[in-house]
Amino acid sequence: MRKKIVAGNWKMNLDYQQGISLFSEIVNMANDEVIGEQGIVICAPFIHLHGLAQLAGSRSRVAVGGQNIYFQETGAYTGEISASQLKSTGATYVILGHSERRAYFHEDDNQLSRKVDAALKHGLIPIFCIGETQDERESDRYFDVIRTQLEEGIFHLADGDFGDVVLAYEPVWAIGTGLTATPEQAQEVHAFIRNEVANHYNQNVANSTTILYGGSCNPKNAPELFAQPDIDGGLIGGASLKSRDFIDIAKVFNR
Repeated sequence: MRKKIVAGNWKMNLDYQQGISLFSEIVNMANDEVIGEQGIVICAPFIHLHGLAQLAGSRSRVAVGGQNIYFQETGAYTGEISASQLKSTGATYVILGHSERRAYFHEDDNQLSRKVDAALKHGLIPIFCIGETQDERESDRYFDVIRTQLEEGIFHLADGDFGDVVLAYEPVWAIGTGLTATPEQAQEVHAFIRNEVANHYNQNVANSTTILYGGSCNPKNAPELFAQPDIDGGLIGGASLKSRDFIDIAKVFNR
Protein backbone atom coordinates (compact mmCIF):
# COMPACT_ATOMS: atom_id res chain seq x y z
CA MET A 1 0.00 0.00 0.00
CA ARG A 2 1.44 3.35 -0.98
CA LYS A 3 1.19 6.16 1.54
CA LYS A 4 -1.56 8.76 1.27
CA ILE A 5 -0.36 12.28 2.04
CA VAL A 6 -1.92 15.73 2.28
CA ALA A 7 0.83 18.37 2.30
CA GLY A 8 0.24 22.09 2.78
CA ASN A 9 2.47 24.67 1.11
CA TRP A 10 2.17 28.00 2.87
CA LYS A 11 4.45 29.67 0.29
CA MET A 12 5.58 33.18 1.38
CA ASN A 13 2.69 33.85 3.75
CA LEU A 14 2.20 34.47 7.49
CA ASP A 15 4.48 36.13 10.00
CA TYR A 16 5.93 34.03 12.82
CA GLN A 17 3.04 34.39 15.27
CA GLN A 18 0.42 33.86 12.57
CA GLY A 19 2.20 30.67 11.55
CA ILE A 20 2.33 29.36 15.09
CA SER A 21 -1.37 30.12 15.58
CA LEU A 22 -2.46 28.43 12.35
CA PHE A 23 -0.28 25.39 12.95
CA SER A 24 -1.69 25.00 16.46
CA GLU A 25 -5.19 24.92 15.01
CA ILE A 26 -4.16 22.36 12.37
CA VAL A 27 -2.45 20.09 14.90
CA ASN A 28 -5.41 20.14 17.29
CA MET A 29 -7.93 19.50 14.52
CA ALA A 30 -5.82 16.75 13.00
CA ASN A 31 -5.44 14.98 16.33
CA ASP A 32 -9.18 15.22 17.00
CA GLU A 33 -10.67 14.58 13.56
CA VAL A 34 -8.31 12.78 11.20
CA ILE A 35 -8.35 8.99 11.32
CA GLY A 36 -6.49 6.50 9.21
CA GLU A 37 -2.87 6.31 8.13
CA GLN A 38 -2.70 9.34 5.84
CA GLY A 39 0.26 11.60 6.38
CA ILE A 40 -0.21 15.32 7.03
CA VAL A 41 2.61 17.76 6.30
CA ILE A 42 2.95 21.54 6.56
CA CYS A 43 5.71 23.07 4.42
CA ALA A 44 6.31 26.51 5.84
CA PRO A 45 8.72 29.44 5.36
CA PHE A 46 12.10 28.92 7.02
CA ILE A 47 11.31 31.35 9.86
CA HIS A 48 8.56 29.06 11.12
CA LEU A 49 10.19 25.66 10.98
CA HIS A 50 11.83 25.29 14.38
CA GLY A 51 8.80 26.71 16.18
CA LEU A 52 6.42 24.43 14.32
CA ALA A 53 8.58 21.37 14.92
CA GLN A 54 8.72 22.19 18.63
CA LEU A 55 4.97 22.63 18.71
CA ALA A 56 4.36 19.36 16.88
CA GLY A 57 6.65 17.40 19.18
CA SER A 58 7.10 13.68 18.76
CA ARG A 59 3.46 12.65 19.12
CA SER A 60 1.65 14.92 16.68
CA ARG A 61 0.59 13.36 13.40
CA VAL A 62 1.48 16.58 11.56
CA ALA A 63 5.01 16.67 10.09
CA VAL A 64 6.95 19.80 9.14
CA GLY A 65 8.71 20.53 5.87
CA GLY A 66 10.64 23.27 4.12
CA GLN A 67 9.98 24.77 0.71
CA ASN A 68 13.49 24.69 -0.73
CA ILE A 69 17.15 23.93 -0.04
CA TYR A 70 20.47 24.59 -1.74
CA PHE A 71 22.60 21.64 -2.82
CA GLN A 72 25.88 22.81 -1.24
CA GLU A 73 26.68 21.80 2.33
CA THR A 74 28.11 25.11 3.60
CA GLY A 75 29.81 28.17 2.19
CA ALA A 76 29.44 31.69 0.84
CA TYR A 77 25.90 31.33 -0.50
CA THR A 78 24.16 34.28 1.08
CA GLY A 79 20.45 33.76 1.59
CA GLU A 80 20.49 30.00 0.97
CA ILE A 81 19.69 27.13 3.33
CA SER A 82 21.42 23.75 3.22
CA ALA A 83 19.77 20.38 3.71
CA SER A 84 21.56 19.86 7.03
CA GLN A 85 20.40 23.26 8.29
CA LEU A 86 16.82 22.46 7.32
CA LYS A 87 17.03 19.06 8.98
CA SER A 88 18.36 20.65 12.19
CA THR A 89 15.12 22.62 12.62
CA GLY A 90 13.14 19.39 13.00
CA ALA A 91 11.77 19.38 9.45
CA THR A 92 11.42 15.99 7.77
CA TYR A 93 10.14 16.98 4.29
CA VAL A 94 11.19 19.50 1.65
CA ILE A 95 9.45 20.68 -1.52
CA LEU A 96 11.78 20.68 -4.51
CA GLY A 97 11.14 21.85 -8.07
CA HIS A 98 7.93 23.73 -7.39
CA SER A 99 6.77 25.52 -10.53
CA GLU A 100 7.29 28.90 -8.85
CA ARG A 101 10.93 28.02 -8.14
CA ARG A 102 11.36 26.88 -11.73
CA ALA A 103 9.67 29.98 -13.20
CA TYR A 104 10.79 32.82 -10.91
CA PHE A 105 14.22 31.57 -9.85
CA HIS A 106 15.11 29.67 -13.04
CA GLU A 107 15.84 26.37 -11.33
CA ASP A 108 16.55 23.67 -13.89
CA ASP A 109 16.51 19.89 -13.64
CA ASN A 110 20.28 19.68 -13.21
CA GLN A 111 20.13 21.90 -10.13
CA LEU A 112 17.12 20.04 -8.84
CA SER A 113 18.78 16.64 -9.19
CA ARG A 114 21.59 17.91 -6.94
CA LYS A 115 19.06 19.24 -4.44
CA VAL A 116 17.33 15.86 -4.37
CA ASP A 117 20.67 14.18 -3.62
CA ALA A 118 21.40 16.66 -0.83
CA ALA A 119 17.96 16.16 0.73
CA LEU A 120 18.24 12.38 0.73
CA LYS A 121 21.78 12.49 2.11
CA HIS A 122 20.47 14.28 5.18
CA GLY A 123 17.35 12.18 5.67
CA LEU A 124 14.82 14.63 4.27
CA ILE A 125 11.90 13.37 2.18
CA PRO A 126 11.74 15.33 -1.09
CA ILE A 127 8.35 16.26 -2.50
CA PHE A 128 9.51 16.57 -6.11
CA CYS A 129 7.22 18.67 -8.30
CA ILE A 130 6.66 18.22 -12.01
CA GLY A 131 4.11 19.67 -14.40
CA GLU A 132 3.37 21.61 -17.55
CA THR A 133 2.48 25.19 -18.40
CA GLN A 134 -0.69 26.14 -20.23
CA ASP A 135 1.23 26.54 -23.49
CA GLU A 136 2.78 23.10 -23.11
CA ARG A 137 -0.60 21.53 -22.47
CA GLU A 138 -2.35 23.30 -25.33
CA SER A 139 0.40 22.22 -27.73
CA ASP A 140 0.10 18.60 -26.53
CA ARG A 141 3.68 18.55 -25.28
CA TYR A 142 2.87 17.90 -21.63
CA PHE A 143 3.83 14.22 -21.60
CA ASP A 144 7.23 15.05 -23.13
CA VAL A 145 7.77 17.86 -20.62
CA ILE A 146 6.94 15.64 -17.66
CA ARG A 147 9.07 12.78 -18.97
CA THR A 148 12.06 15.12 -19.30
CA GLN A 149 11.56 16.51 -15.78
CA LEU A 150 11.55 12.96 -14.40
CA GLU A 151 14.52 11.75 -16.42
CA GLU A 152 16.75 14.76 -15.76
CA GLY A 153 15.62 15.60 -12.25
CA ILE A 154 15.13 12.35 -10.40
CA PHE A 155 15.58 9.17 -12.44
CA HIS A 156 19.30 9.15 -11.65
CA LEU A 157 18.42 7.71 -8.23
CA ALA A 158 18.86 4.05 -7.38
CA ASP A 159 15.72 2.07 -6.58
CA GLY A 160 16.15 2.35 -2.82
CA ASP A 161 16.67 6.10 -2.83
CA PHE A 162 13.79 6.67 -5.24
CA GLY A 163 11.54 4.88 -2.78
CA ASP A 164 12.10 7.73 -0.33
CA VAL A 165 10.74 10.36 -2.74
CA VAL A 166 7.20 11.72 -3.04
CA LEU A 167 6.18 13.03 -6.47
CA ALA A 168 3.73 15.89 -6.98
CA TYR A 169 2.04 16.65 -10.29
CA GLU A 170 1.16 20.31 -10.52
CA PRO A 171 -0.42 21.56 -13.74
CA VAL A 172 1.10 25.04 -13.74
CA TRP A 173 -1.96 26.47 -15.46
CA ALA A 174 -4.09 25.45 -12.46
CA ILE A 175 -2.00 27.05 -9.68
CA GLY A 176 -3.45 30.19 -8.19
CA THR A 177 -5.73 30.67 -11.20
CA GLY A 178 -8.88 29.09 -9.83
CA LEU A 179 -8.66 26.54 -12.62
CA THR A 180 -8.38 22.88 -11.74
CA ALA A 181 -7.58 19.91 -13.89
CA THR A 182 -10.60 17.65 -14.14
CA PRO A 183 -10.26 14.40 -12.23
CA GLU A 184 -9.90 12.66 -15.59
CA GLN A 185 -7.12 15.01 -16.73
CA ALA A 186 -5.29 14.62 -13.43
CA GLN A 187 -5.67 10.84 -13.45
CA GLU A 188 -4.37 10.64 -17.02
CA VAL A 189 -1.14 12.37 -16.05
CA HIS A 190 -0.74 10.51 -12.76
CA ALA A 191 -1.12 7.21 -14.60
CA PHE A 192 1.46 8.38 -17.15
CA ILE A 193 3.90 9.29 -14.35
CA ARG A 194 3.44 5.92 -12.67
CA ASN A 195 4.01 4.16 -15.98
CA GLU A 196 7.22 6.14 -16.52
CA VAL A 197 8.42 5.07 -13.06
CA ALA A 198 7.60 1.45 -13.92
CA ASN A 199 9.48 1.69 -17.20
CA HIS A 200 12.57 3.18 -15.57
CA TYR A 201 12.57 1.06 -12.40
CA ASN A 202 9.95 -1.68 -12.15
CA GLN A 203 6.26 -2.12 -11.45
CA ASN A 204 6.76 -2.74 -7.73
CA VAL A 205 8.57 0.59 -7.34
CA ALA A 206 5.86 2.32 -9.37
CA ASN A 207 3.06 0.79 -7.32
CA SER A 208 4.63 2.01 -4.07
CA THR A 209 5.37 5.58 -5.26
CA THR A 210 3.17 8.29 -3.74
CA ILE A 211 2.03 10.82 -6.36
CA LEU A 212 0.23 13.94 -5.12
CA TYR A 213 -1.95 16.31 -7.11
CA GLY A 214 -1.17 20.01 -6.72
CA GLY A 215 -3.38 22.48 -8.55
CA SER A 216 -6.11 24.46 -6.76
CA CYS A 217 -7.24 21.50 -4.69
CA ASN A 218 -9.97 22.37 -2.17
CA PRO A 219 -12.51 20.60 0.06
CA LYS A 220 -15.10 20.51 -2.73
CA ASN A 221 -13.00 18.90 -5.46
CA ALA A 222 -10.68 16.80 -3.27
CA PRO A 223 -13.05 13.81 -2.89
CA GLU A 224 -13.38 13.27 -6.63
CA LEU A 225 -9.67 13.89 -7.26
CA PHE A 226 -8.53 11.58 -4.45
CA ALA A 227 -10.89 8.85 -5.66
CA GLN A 228 -8.80 8.44 -8.81
CA PRO A 229 -6.69 5.27 -8.69
CA ASP A 230 -3.31 6.97 -9.20
CA ILE A 231 -3.84 10.10 -7.07
CA ASP A 232 -2.50 9.56 -3.56
CA GLY A 233 -3.26 12.93 -1.99
CA GLY A 234 -2.56 16.58 -2.56
CA LEU A 235 -0.01 19.35 -2.39
CA ILE A 236 -2.27 22.11 -1.14
CA GLY A 237 -1.59 25.83 -1.58
CA GLY A 238 -4.21 28.42 -0.69
CA ALA A 239 -6.48 26.01 1.18
CA SER A 240 -3.62 25.13 3.57
CA LEU A 241 -3.83 28.68 4.96
CA LYS A 242 -7.30 27.90 6.34
CA SER A 243 -7.25 25.25 9.05
CA ARG A 244 -10.82 24.11 8.43
CA ASP A 245 -10.34 23.71 4.69
CA PHE A 246 -7.01 21.94 5.05
CA ILE A 247 -8.27 19.45 7.62
CA ASP A 248 -11.41 18.79 5.58
CA ILE A 249 -9.15 17.88 2.66
CA ALA A 250 -7.12 15.55 4.88
CA LYS A 251 -10.35 13.98 6.14
CA VAL A 252 -11.28 12.87 2.63
CA PHE A 253 -9.23 9.77 3.37
CA ASN A 254 -11.32 9.08 6.48
CA ARG A 255 -14.09 7.86 4.26
